[in-house]
Amino acid sequence: MSEPDLLLRKLTRREFRERMASGSLRACVIPVGSIEQHSEHLAMEHDWRSVTLVATRVAERLRPRVLVAEGVMAGVSEHHMKHAGTLTLRPGTFLAVLADLIRSVVKAGFENILVLNGHGGNIAPVRGTWDQFLREFQVNLHFLSYWDVLTKADAEAVLEGGSRLPHDLPGHAQEFETSIALAEFPENVRPETWADESDPVSDMATAEKGRELVRRTVGRVASYLEEMIDGRRSAEIPPFHRDPHV
Repeated sequence: MSEPDLLLRKLTRREFRERMASGSLRACVIPVGSIEQHSEHLAMEHDWRSVTLVATRVAERLRPRVLVAEGVMAGVSEHHMKHAGTLTLRPGTFLAVLADLIRSVVKAGFENILVLNGHGGNIAPVRGTWDQFLREFQVNLHFLSYWDVLTKADAEAVLEGGSRLPHDLPGHAQEFETSIALAEFPENVRPETWADESDPVSDMATAEKGRELVRRTVGRVASYLEEMIDGRRSAEIPPFHRDPHV
């Protein structure tokens, strides 16, 4: 099978219906990211491009059990709006769209759903409402920022700035993100602008580091999702309030 079998948007309704009926489809990944400034040297699509890359590679590793649904390209990026060109959604808008996407794949029959995040600004709004999503959808629903599968040891092993970064991965447009871009979408990197940067961390970036970061990330996100599919990782659905007087 080729990449189209990994992407929901590439399937016809008959192909989707038959795969779901066969029981081969066990999980769905919904990537969410952002379109925002990434300093002078990275294209604005970086967060969306990187999370979609990880989601697709994970689905490839676990094929034919995983399908990547359409996610949200723009995220909550108000803190970058002083840089013209950044796109942002208000938190309520972002959460409403995300809820509708989750509802869509639940109705399609998925019981294991991973919302894979690629932008730090999306985390706080989601965390503040996630228990409500779990109550509403009653499925094995998880939210994971793809860099959360990496550890301090990974940062120190791969990144020159590792000793400073473990508690702040991925770092905005710095060594981590720039390395991934150099490895996977080098056309999005403008190295000629690095001399104008006030932060030299991006100069430490290499394609080799990016390939290793992607390798570790994809492997661990795939393991996370496989545990969901196999029933070893289950979302704890918060209880509904019980009125003792009723």
